[in-house]
Amino acid sequence: MTKLQTEDALGINGSGRTGKLTLWHHVARKYFSKIVVNFGREVGTNLEAVCSVIEKDSTYGSLHRFLFGVNAAPCVKIVDREKNLLEVAGVPVTILQSARNPKDIGWRNHGVRIVVDATGAFNDPTRPANHPQGSLRGHLEAGAEKVLNSATFKIKDKSQPQPQDAVTLIYGVNHEVLSPSLHHLISAASCTTTALAHMVKPLLDNLDSSKIMTASMSTVHAATNSQSVLDTVPKAGARDLRRNRSVLNNIILTSTGAAQALEQVIPEIRSIGFMADSVRVPILTESLIILNITFQTILEGDDKSSVHRDKLNKIYADAAAAGPQKGLLVYSEDQNVPSDVMGMKAAVVIEAAETHTRTGFVSVDLAQIPGLDPEVIQHLDSGIVKIPVTHAKAFGWYDNEYGSYTNLLGDLTVHVHQVLD
Repeated sequence: MTKLQTEDALGINGSGRTGKLTLWHHVARKYFSKIVVNFGREVGTNLEAVCSVIEKDSTYGSLHRFLFGVNAAPCVKIVDREKNLLEVAGVPVTILQSARNPKDIGWRNHGVRIVVDATGAFNDPTRPANHPQGSLRGHLEAGAEKVLNSATFKIKDKSQPQPQDAVTLIYGVNHEVLSPSLHHLISAASCTTTALAHMVKPLLDNLDSSKIMTASMSTVHAATNSQSVLDTVPKAGARDLRRNRSVLNNIILTSTGAAQALEQVIPEIRSIGFMADSVRVPILTESLIILNITFQTILEGDDKSSVHRDKLNKIYADAAAAGPQKGLLVYSEDQNVPSDVMGMKAAVVIEAAETHTRTGFVSVDLAQIPGLDPEVIQHLDSGIVKIPVTHAKAFGWYDNEYGSYTNLLGDLTVHVHQVLD
């Protein structure tokens, strides 16, 4: 039976966008009866400054109005200054401000079994707990049993394999592969990978649309704190000079690791030549995935096994209505703009009105296929074979901060806790 609340405390390391909004999610959800947030440094001149950081937000507005409506009163108050104890929307929240290295935080003293690391600073799961620059494993040494990283794992030494106790999970896609006895470091991937995985999964689960030949993705992505407000001078060795240009008035082409991370979540993708890129645009939140896929198919017509626009939309509509993605993937026939999905709990919102396909032929020169028996070619009138393919384009909105990523990270966190006992 699913617990409504646990006496265990949740630990949150980091108070940036994901850390703060993770706190918002869990004080609203009230699954964990208490929360411990490690800021890792002093904030402002007093505890009131911490309260202000938690309560106010330039993107989503004030916490009390976001949770309870326009007539609500502020919901962050100081309970005990000496213990740095707050009450946030009725949930006790302890603020830690001294330790930056995970091994020094002392989660054990606060009854924390699960930690969400939202710093983005400790993404290498091969680092030992005593690494001088800190490590995700330091949280385990400090008393946590499981650590969720709000970023994709990045192993600095490429000769090192991913440790067996580390796994990448996206709620609603592959979270059920979690092994409580084996996995202790869990990456929740990224906001883009989360939305992309929820777009790709229904296609692979359907027999007709699973025959993917090639695929690519572009994300039109909201600005993040990794960008410069105004033009700055790049660091020594920086290769991408565009990332130092002003986020306020530029469209910036950049890269994304979503394709590689997707392989960790959906292994079938490894056999597909999947490419991904990112275009940063000057808005606060809400992003868009443009997914291009080429399917091997039969000619369009009355045959039910052909791939076409209506079929793809039905696949997405069915995934939204039932199964593991219900309530996570949203199928919409409205004409949406980014502000329509801000704050919406949805891994991705399919913009069904813009799904489109085109079927044609690809000419394949069999002589160029390595290892093909020459006798096969001799039995054909020509060495050229025409294969019917369908090129499809699908669009998916996602709130890259609270609505999509933070909410699914919260779902994953609760799932991890529920399988502990």
